[in-house]
Amino acid sequence: MTGFPKHLIDGYRGFMAGRYVAERDRYHKLATEGQRPSTMVIACCDSRAAPETIFDCGPGELFVLRNVANLVPPFEPDGGQHGTSAGIEFAVQVLKVEHIVVMGHGSCGGIATALTPDVKPLAEGDFIGKWLELLEPVAARFSDNGLMTERERQTSFERISIRNSIANLRSFPYVAALEAAGELQVHGAWFDIKTGELWVMDTQTGEFERPEV
Repeated sequence: MTGFPKHLIDGYRGFMAGRYVAERDRYHKLATEGQRPSTMVIACCDSRAAPETIFDCGPGELFVLRNVANLVPPFEPDGGQHGTSAGIEFAVQVLKVEHIVVMGHGSCGGIATALTPDVKPLAEGDFIGKWLELLEPVAARFSDNGLMTERERQTSFERISIRNSIANLRSFPYVAALEAAGELQVHGAWFDIKTGELWVMDTQTGEFERPEV
């Protein structure tokens, strides 16, 4: 294990001495019976916005898919390798989740990049740039008329992006069918890293509101 990060080994030891001991039976049951989470969360890769931490969930409670800027691509059965779409397919068709939450967050680097013109590729391949092209149609329609501060502009676009991802999610035929049948619910949420506030999207109006805590 030469070179393996020491803080991860230390954290694992703490996990085994604490949480695993406390939840040993749950882990054994999950190992033998499999997972049956009722909720899928599509979240950002950002290390500051882990869904399991924010929602205080234990093992087996959430099926989490994370990517840059918590984006959902439209349904495109074109023979390509679509990691996010594969995760959605598995959650809906195999795990039979009852809820899908698209969760964005404040200070999102992916969203900041999408709002910045003429960003140079980070490396050969420009995988991030190509991925963020999913936001180009939204960015083209987004205008603040120069009246917003930089933070207000970013927050607005982070929330607009969530609504766009939900629209793309509904382009998956089985998602749309199950939602229409009342067997699946689709939600949006936005987490403020600085304050810890969670804002939940109203499914009827698209407005983001803070739930009571």
